Amino acid sequence: MLLARELIGYLARQVVSGLSPKYLETHNPQAAADLIAAVIEEELQVEDRLNEEVRDLLSEYSDYMRREGVSYQDMFRKIKNTLISQRKVIRAAGRDTGDQMKLSRDKINELSHKAVAALRRGREFRLKKDPNEIRLEIVRILTELLVTEEKVDRAARAKIRTQKREITEGTEEWDLLHRRYYAEELKKLGIDMAR
Repeated sequence: MLLARELIGYLARQVVSGLSPKYLETHNPQAAADLIAAVIEEELQVEDRLNEEVRDLLSEYSDYMRREGVSYQDMFRKIKNTLISQRKVIRAAGRDTGDQMKLSRDKINELSHKAVAALRRGREFRLKKDPNEIRLEIVRILTELLVTEEKVDRAARAKIRTQKREITEGTEEWDLLHRRYYAEELKKLGIDMAR
C-alpha cells in the first residue's frame, strides 16, 4: 500500500482532532478516526488491486514480451493506464501525477468526499458545518500532514545516502534503515504514530 497503516491511522486521528469540535461533534473520536482510516485504506487498496490484476495479466504474456523484446515496466504502465481510464480510477500516487506528496491532489479530494459521506452516515457523528466546508478542511489537514510527511521521508532518505557504503533501495537493509530514520525524523517534529 502507498501509505503505511500506522501513517493512515495517524492521518485519520489528526483529521478527527482537526475537525473537532468546530466541524464535527462526536462522543467517540476513536470511532470517527477508525471510520476515516477505513475510508483511506479502502481507497488506496483500489489501486493495489489494480496493480495485482495488471501483474496477473502480464504473467500470461511473459513469453510474448520476451519474444518481442517488450519491457515489463512499459507494458505494466500501458495496461495500468488503460485500466485506470476505463474504470475511472483516480491515481493515488502523487508522484505519478507530478505532485510532490505521496498522494495526488485528486486522490486527497476524493478521500475528503468519501470521508464526509461516511461521517454523515454515521449515527455517532454530527457535522456542525456545511459538508463542503468540512470537506475542504479535511483536504487542508491531509495536505499539511502529507507535506510534512514528505519532508520526513526526504530527510530519512538523505540519511541513508550519507552511509559510508551505498545501500540499494528496496533491500532489507535499506528498508530497516529507512524505517528507523523515518521514525527519528517524525519524533523530532513531535509526531508519534502510536498516539
